[in-house]
Amino acid sequence: MFKGKALDWSAIDTVLLDMDGTLLDQRFDNWFWRELIPERYARARGISQPEAAALLAPKFRAVMGTMRWYCIEYWSEELKLDIAGIKRTALDQVGFLPGAQEFLSKLELRGKRRVLVTNAHPVTLAIKNEQVRLSAYFDACYSTHSFHAPKEDAAFWPRFNAMEPFVPQRTLFVDDSIPVLDAAHGFGIAWLRAVRLPDSAGPAQDTGHYAAVDGVADLM
Repeated sequence: MFKGKALDWSAIDTVLLDMDGTLLDQRFDNWFWRELIPERYARARGISQPEAAALLAPKFRAVMGTMRWYCIEYWSEELKLDIAGIKRTALDQVGFLPGAQEFLSKLELRGKRRVLVTNAHPVTLAIKNEQVRLSAYFDACYSTHSFHAPKEDAAFWPRFNAMEPFVPQRTLFVDDSIPVLDAAHGFGIAWLRAVRLPDSAGPAQDTGHYAAVDGVADLM
C-alpha cells in the first residue's frame, strides 16, 4: 500500500489500471491541451497563442478535478472547437509508455483480471483505442463518465464496485494521480502504486507517501 510494502502477487486477483500517464504516454495530452488547443483557439479568434493560453488557463483551473475537466462535449461548447475532431487529427501522437504492453500481457499469463478505469471521456477512450487497441489487453474497460463522478471523488468507488465487483483487499490499483490514489485508499484498496514518469518527456513527479514505479513495467 504505502512505501516499503512489496507487492505480493499471490494476494492480488484484480488489477485496476489508469489509462493516460499510467499505460499511455501523458506527453500526448500535455501537448494537446498546452500547445495544440491554445494554437487552435488562437487561430479561431485571431489572437496570439500566448494570449489564447492566458485566456484558457483560468477556464482550465475552474473545472480541474471535476467531470467537466474530462468532458469533450463541455470543452467543445466552451471553446467552440471540435475537440474530438482535433484529437482524431493527432492520433499518431498517441502511444504506450515503455513496457506497458508487455506488462499487460504478463498479467494475462498470471491469470489476473485486468480492468481499465479512466477519467477520459468515452469518446476520448474510443479514439485512443482506435490507435493503440487498448481494449485487446483488458477484460473490461470503463470511463468514469458512466458513474457521474471522477476517480478522485469518493462517490465514484462504491458505484464502480457495484458494476465491476472486486475485493478491495485483493486488488492492485495503479495511477499517476495522487488525489485519485487517495480516494482509492479511502475505499479500502489494499495495493496501490503511483507512476513516477507519466510523461516520457517530463520530469519525475513526487508521489508523496505512495510506493512508486517509473512505469508499470517495473511492477513485475
